[in-house]
Amino acid sequence: MSVQITVEELAALMKKAAGVTVTPEALEAAYDSGFDSLGVDSLGLLGIVGELENRHDTPMPPDAERCKTPRQFLDLVNSTLMAGA
Repeated sequence: MSVQITVEELAALMKKAAGVTVTPEALEAAYDSGFDSLGVDSLGLLGIVGELENRHDTPMPPDAERCKTPRQFLDLVNSTLMAGA
């Protein structure tokens, strides 16, 4: 398992934990757009954070569930995972 979360993995997590289907290409195109524009609300983002915590057995920072864009989210989560690696 990789230590960094990719755009592809985030797209899969969005489908599994938030019920939002988005292709990795569409996610990359909306990298700096709000999660809300992709159909992910705060509960969906909380589900994604919980899924990551379970998969990596690492607590995510509280700010993870407050990230506004996929770029902010991936930057924060990946820096957390790299620090714990």
